[in-house]
Amino acid sequence: MFNNNVLPFLPLVLIVFIAVLALVAMVPWFFIYKKAGFHPAMGCLMFLPIVNLVMMFILAFTEWPIERELQSLKGSFPRNN
Repeated sequence: MFNNNVLPFLPLVLIVFIAVLALVAMVPWFFIYKKAGFHPAMGCLMFLPIVNLVMMFILAFTEWPIERELQSLKGSFPRNN
């Protein structure tokens, strides 16, 4: 099926392919965590099998740091009633 000259490089090609796919999958998680106010490196936790489920629940149900900052800014301005 494969030429014998190509066969030794097949594992290297697969490793590079998997690394590129992992990087493409990781970039959106970096931006999601960054926009939510968390450290962007928390996106790396999405690749750990059980931890990714826990992190999705934390992301969905906890108050984000950006929300806390918004609430503190809203409270610092006087209202015109």
